Amino acid sequence: MTTYTPTQMTAWLRGLLSIALADGKFTPDEQSLLRELQETEHLESADPHLLCTISPQELATAFGQDDNLAQNFLRTAVMMAMVDGEYSETEDQLIHQYASALGQEMKEMVELRAHLHNPLGVEHDVLTPVKNWLDRLEVKDRRLARFLCRVIPAQCPFERDVVLFGKKIMHIPALCKLNPLYDQLIGLRFRSLSYLAEECGEDVSQYC
Repeated sequence: MTTYTPTQMTAWLRGLLSIALADGKFTPDEQSLLRELQETEHLESADPHLLCTISPQELATAFGQDDNLAQNFLRTAVMMAMVDGEYSETEDQLIHQYASALGQEMKEMVELRAHLHNPLGVEHDVLTPVKNWLDRLEVKDRRLARFLCRVIPAQCPFERDVVLFGKKIMHIPALCKLNPLYDQLIGLRFRSLSYLAEECGEDVSQYC
């Protein structure tokens, strides 16, 4: 059912976990997700505090010379960095280290970096090829599909006002209005759900 080896998929998931934790934060939600992944997907780590992170060289060794695998991983890496709507410097650096180790320095990633670091100084349509590149990701492994369904929110959080002592002090817009890749994230989550339900015959109600 999968086109990738167990070793490659374990490395893939460890890479995504590394990016999720690249900002140095280890929230209770992340702790819960990682414990669940280690229990259900059989990811192992000699030191649980390392959380199954993986170095660029380890990732490249596990992937071998598979360009299709490398590009699909980088697509999910970018998605992982943008799940919370914030693309941090540490996430960006790690993604580009992975890209370099995999021999995949692509113009789409350079354009994305330029936009996210200076959104007002780049032409508005520069993200169109990036979005097209991300949309070409196909989900063909049930462990990856489960992971994506867990980490990508099921719906756009509602916009809301922050009120203190009866006075509005700030307005928080909906995440989908802040995240330039929100449509790509939701599309990826839908493809993951469809894969699990239609190809793997799994009950996906737990992700809805």
